[in-house]
Amino acid sequence: MKRIISRALGAAAASVTILAGGAAALSEPRHGIAMYGEPALPPDFVSLPYVNPDAPKGGKIITGEVGSFDSLNPHIRKGRVPWQLRFLAYESLMGRSWDEPFTLYGLLAESIETGPNREWVEFTLRPEARFSDGSPVTVEDVMWSYETLGTIGHPRYHGAWQKVEKMEQTGPRSIRFTFNTADRELPLILGLRPILKKAQWEGRDFTQSGLDVIPISTAPYVITDFEAGRFVELSRDPDYWGRDLPFRRGTMNLDTIRMEFFADGTAQFEAFKAGILNSNREFNAAKWESDYDFPAIRSGQVVKSLIPHQRPSGITGFVMNTRRPLFADWRVREAMLHAFNFEYINQTQTGGAQPRITSYFSNSVLGMRPGPAEGRVRELLAPFADELLPGALEGYALPEGDGTQRNRRNLARADALLREAGWQVVDGRRVNAEGEPFAFEILLAQGSAENRAIAEIFAEALNRLGIEVTVTEVDSAQYRERTQSYDFDMTYYRRGLSLSPGNEQYLYWGCEGVEKPGTRNWMGMCSKAAEAMIERILNAESREEFIAATRALDRVLTTGRYVIPFYQFTVSRIAHDRRLKYPEKIPMYGDWIGWQPDVWWWEEE
Repeated sequence: MKRIISRALGAAAASVTILAGGAAALSEPRHGIAMYGEPALPPDFVSLPYVNPDAPKGGKIITGEVGSFDSLNPHIRKGRVPWQLRFLAYESLMGRSWDEPFTLYGLLAESIETGPNREWVEFTLRPEARFSDGSPVTVEDVMWSYETLGTIGHPRYHGAWQKVEKMEQTGPRSIRFTFNTADRELPLILGLRPILKKAQWEGRDFTQSGLDVIPISTAPYVITDFEAGRFVELSRDPDYWGRDLPFRRGTMNLDTIRMEFFADGTAQFEAFKAGILNSNREFNAAKWESDYDFPAIRSGQVVKSLIPHQRPSGITGFVMNTRRPLFADWRVREAMLHAFNFEYINQTQTGGAQPRITSYFSNSVLGMRPGPAEGRVRELLAPFADELLPGALEGYALPEGDGTQRNRRNLARADALLREAGWQVVDGRRVNAEGEPFAFEILLAQGSAENRAIAEIFAEALNRLGIEVTVTEVDSAQYRERTQSYDFDMTYYRRGLSLSPGNEQYLYWGCEGVEKPGTRNWMGMCSKAAEAMIERILNAESREEFIAATRALDRVLTTGRYVIPFYQFTVSRIAHDRRLKYPEKIPMYGDWIGWQPDVWWWEEE
């Protein structure tokens, strides 16, 4: 029986459906799909280019995390979940190659088919696809998963679902989605949705799941042991249905993946030194040089690996909540950027070894270029000239300090900007026209000594400007609650960005996030220019147009002065047991989701 889930069709949506029906004969099933052009790998590819196709199976990896968890369901808003479960414990219809900007190859689906303008997409399931309990993956499971995640799942799934006009079963193993919005990325986004087993959730409240349900999935790993807040252990499923797929060859080699949880970074590092953990990422270049000199390193049992990458820096730093009147004025935010003594902080924390983040997409081809906007970038931004902040069209660079603790020139500029914004100094205190003091809180999660140190250096500089700053640390549960509801003035912020930005950019920077809780728009920005650039990114028909639109978005974000950037990581630093190996070929994304532990293996000596 043909099952259809559909919304009421408007005139525009109806025309899309007509186009889809008329063009069906022009399309054909494919083994993969790329955002632009064709997939790099042919239909008969043997393995992904950055794996060891003959890697042995066995061994284990044990990593550490700061914090805790109280749920095993990463697909809902409620609860704290080990972030790795979203990627290790579930599979999707398509799988991603991390050596291409945005290309997917068949995983649960044996083929993908789209309309000529990507106004619809159809997936055909592999007949051999199975859940870990041995039951087959059905069209019913797929449709239930999409509808459930898109309506009551985590907000990250809602945006794309709202663009689905109709979901229908078109054959024993085929599902078609027809869209109500022009968006070339939608077929790829839908290809990456996790597939859940419908029968497992019958009679249960999906939105309230915690530790009482171990999800049944199709993934190579299953959760075999855990202790609330302490550890989660996954084991490789010897009966995994997809072990012979070319996409899986040379991946998922380790028998055991275990995540241990600690109260703070110091405890985690000590556990690594003691051999409780056998792999550890280091984010501080100075510590990498000074602290990794313990017996296991000296004996060669633990080795240090540097992993380069070509992906964007993303944004890491202190975000200012513009929902608060205090930070609504861009001049105040610019003053904060001048008061933040990056050069001195970098020297103090990393020995000056880390380069600074210069824009959201820096370190990549997608990043804004120095100087005035030119060519297509300028054309895209020109209609929004009245809205854009200074520097977007003219050119903008972050303030540079003199490297000393005093930072006198930049503090003088910060003082001038604050006075322009109506904040004067009276009796040593910064106040507005009503005599109200300039005072705010920097909210931090417990466990990050480095962020605390940075905040205290920053607060000292602000005190010299007559500003009262309180640095507050709260436990992970309180931190999550306060940031999800935007209950903060300034806090630590990290958003990783990829070489294929798309619909998730609305979740990060879209106007809906100003009021809607649980989005990534912590700064509370609402920019017509930013949303227009995101739309242009989604509908670009050439890579050149896509790059121009992303560079234009980067200008809007950077000159919005929402985040005070820290340093970036152009290489990953991983110390690990020497028996943990990885291929010589590094994908363009480097040490990214889907690399460790996916392509690592254990090699006994």
